[in-house]
Amino acid sequence: MIKLALFDMDGTLFDTREANFLSYGRACHEQGIEIDRDKFMDGCYGRNYRDFLPDLGVPQELIEQIHDVKLRYYNDYLDSIVMNRPLFDLIDILAAQGIPSALVTTASRVNTADILRVHGCTDKFALVMTQEDCSVQKPAPDCYLKAMAHFGAAPDECIIFEDAAAGIAAAKAAGAAVYSVV
Repeated sequence: MIKLALFDMDGTLFDTREANFLSYGRACHEQGIEIDRDKFMDGCYGRNYRDFLPDLGVPQELIEQIHDVKLRYYNDYLDSIVMNRPLFDLIDILAAQGIPSALVTTASRVNTADILRVHGCTDKFALVMTQEDCSVQKPAPDCYLKAMAHFGAAPDECIIFEDAAAGIAAAKAAGAAVYSVV
């Protein structure tokens, strides 16, 4: 019996690739670095910025600065983010059956809140966990286990929806049923 549904955000509930590309592209451009759209779209999504920015030609010493600037620009591109409507329909169906949904993301609290607000989804989740809520990020299962503990739900009572390799690995390590969203 499922007692809790847990959802990743980027790539699962929302396609945020365009917003991320545009905001990182703008931040990199200010440093004289042009990033390749195809390389970004194909190789960066679902990975931590510290891992993919060097692959895009960003020198190690500029990674944190570029990421900080990207965060400032991200809100300028929120209108390019696309909802996964079937998953939000599922969240509504689960809620009607008394099954809560939790959002578990490695995105920042600020970006998460902005995305949910812009798309009218702030009331869809009984719990929202962001990168600030868990010191160990995916692919470690910690964030999922922490969310399960919040609800007193055992892994075999949970279902997790994920898209990226690191998130799927975290979900599997947490011991819950995992659905890969493509």
